[in-house]
Amino acid sequence: MNGKQLIGCRIVLLFFSLQLLSAEQLFAWKSIPIPKELQPYVSGLASNLAEVEAQVDFKKVKASCYYVTLRWEFDHTASREDVQFQLTPAFQPTFHWAPHLSPTDEHVIAQHVFRSPAMILHDKECWLTLIPDVSMLQTEPQVPWYLDLDAQRNRLTLGMADTDISDHILYQKARTTEFPEGTYQMGFYILFSDRDEDRTNPFGAVNRFLWEKWGAPLFQQGEPVLRGALDDYVAHTYRWAFDHWRDQVWQEFHIDGQVVGAPTFIVNVTQSPNYPDPVNEREFRSIWNQAWFNSLRSASGLYRYARRKGVDSLMHYANLTKELALAFPQQEGFFPGLVATEMEEVEINQQFYRRSKGWETRYFGNSNRNPFTTDPKEAPYHILDMSYTALLMLDWYTELDADDRLLQYARRYAEGVLEIQRPDGFFPAWIDQERLADLEVLSRSPETAMTVTFLLKLYEITDEDRYKTAALRALSSVEAEIVEQGRWEDFETYWSCSRFGQDYLGKKFPRNQMHKQNTLSIYYTAQAYMQAYKITNDARFLNQGQRVLDELLMWQAVWQPSFIHIRALGGFAVMNGDAEWNDSRQSLFAELIMEYGQALDRPDYVQRAVAAIRASFVLMYCEENQETKTQWEYRWPFLGPEDYGFMMENYGHDGLTSSQGIGIGEFTIYDWGNGAAAEAVNRMIDHWGDIF
Repeated sequence: MNGKQLIGCRIVLLFFSLQLLSAEQLFAWKSIPIPKELQPYVSGLASNLAEVEAQVDFKKVKASCYYVTLRWEFDHTASREDVQFQLTPAFQPTFHWAPHLSPTDEHVIAQHVFRSPAMILHDKECWLTLIPDVSMLQTEPQVPWYLDLDAQRNRLTLGMADTDISDHILYQKARTTEFPEGTYQMGFYILFSDRDEDRTNPFGAVNRFLWEKWGAPLFQQGEPVLRGALDDYVAHTYRWAFDHWRDQVWQEFHIDGQVVGAPTFIVNVTQSPNYPDPVNEREFRSIWNQAWFNSLRSASGLYRYARRKGVDSLMHYANLTKELALAFPQQEGFFPGLVATEMEEVEINQQFYRRSKGWETRYFGNSNRNPFTTDPKEAPYHILDMSYTALLMLDWYTELDADDRLLQYARRYAEGVLEIQRPDGFFPAWIDQERLADLEVLSRSPETAMTVTFLLKLYEITDEDRYKTAALRALSSVEAEIVEQGRWEDFETYWSCSRFGQDYLGKKFPRNQMHKQNTLSIYYTAQAYMQAYKITNDARFLNQGQRVLDELLMWQAVWQPSFIHIRALGGFAVMNGDAEWNDSRQSLFAELIMEYGQALDRPDYVQRAVAAIRASFVLMYCEENQETKTQWEYRWPFLGPEDYGFMMENYGHDGLTSSQGIGIGEFTIYDWGNGAAAEAVNRMIDHWGDIF
């Protein structure tokens, strides 16, 4: 080998060795001086931009808040792993929060999940929060932003890089990102405090800042924009379900000689009157009374609307759904969560299509979103589903129609659930259908909070102390084991579409020092605290509930991103391992936020509640929602006026969006979409009137 060949080989070896180096190794890090006032909270700030001159400015914008701007220039296109600015706290946090999980060094928190973006830390003395300046993302950035919380290295990162999606939904940094020639800027806020109240409620000050900075100005401009009254969208819903799509949506049959009925669980675009090809049903035809999809919830809203508008036909539909709920058989008080038909595959022109065999093949079962089986016939009873349905029965009994059958049905269930309360105060999550025994998965979880609310409501009606005693004991257990640890695990956290991390059930991901978390269980707990406050008038329940509500609000969108092509303000996310915007749960959450706003005299909460209920209709396909309508028609060009009211449950579910319809789905779940949103409006009109 001659000298030139040897040099060439060394160059090749050097090239490949450089490819194996991380950005931390490849690029020298440049330390950035920290203002003296920040030094008790921040020990260091550094960038991996040593090869270019980055301008960094600190500006104190208010007490305990600095704004940091970062500017640099690439004079040629740069291909590199990323750009990073790393902040090192000056203390060892005992609490960590970020909007998404990044469980390995390959993962980051992509800008797609920046709804109320912040990273929050504290110990016994210091509280510190980093908030990216999303104003800079209201126009499309040259390279996407990301956050990262590395609790093991005690490091917060704001960076730029492309990302790939894995594990529905985690974001991995791309191996390389192209940074075009030009000037770049980023910005972030540092909030810091030594106040006890910021450590007791680490989310309160962050929520105030986010809403004041971005949410309130947008809300005052009319966001999220709906070009019509809320009642117009409710009317679209009911015309869609009970007129234009009636044959596809409404299900009516007999149980023991009684006519019953309800909208089906789910329909998709192939069932549109305008679809040119054969129908293919997405899932088994069924009607659910479950924590998500609850026909009794939607029917109560239909009842309220029919009563307010004087529409007898809609009242008839609502009452048939009540009869269906009462027809679910009870076993020592416990009852199934759904009724369904058998399915078959039908061959048409050498293609197979999924179809129902009809209600004469009906059977009762339970949700297949569970850790044991995907067969609804074999699925165990789910306490959460039953407690929610029984609570809806009590609400119907007290507010709509004092049908004693509803109260007695709920009381029989209450007797059963009291029998299975655990010695530790919790209620089991799942019990088997034969022995009614605790199946010991999520048996000490925040799902218990829904049973707390149900029992407190039953106490309010009956004045029987044993219901209150059991409920408050359970709430005490949730407070002791769930709230401070952020262990917001429920059925959806691991047994819906985002199933990664099941090995960490009950444990924190070490790199983030966070549990996988779901917003439903946070809501259940905030709701239970509010009900306890109403029953006892004890301000401690209100204050603790506010802390939980503030955590829930960290999942609400407070701004309008350039990469979200529908109106975003007020909409809610699902969990820290999924990607949805404007999820249907916002209609469930809205009134509870309103209740806390009134009880605590917080106009910002009231604004957030109204924004949430408006956001619940943003995804509806209809003439009033021109931006959304355009997105639907990019995805499904055959949709037309007969489809007005069709509405997907959320947006950007797969972690990607575009201005050409990517992010728009294919189905409507009446009881977790348009029917649920309509129910929330009708309930809030009844409860809040002119205030709402």
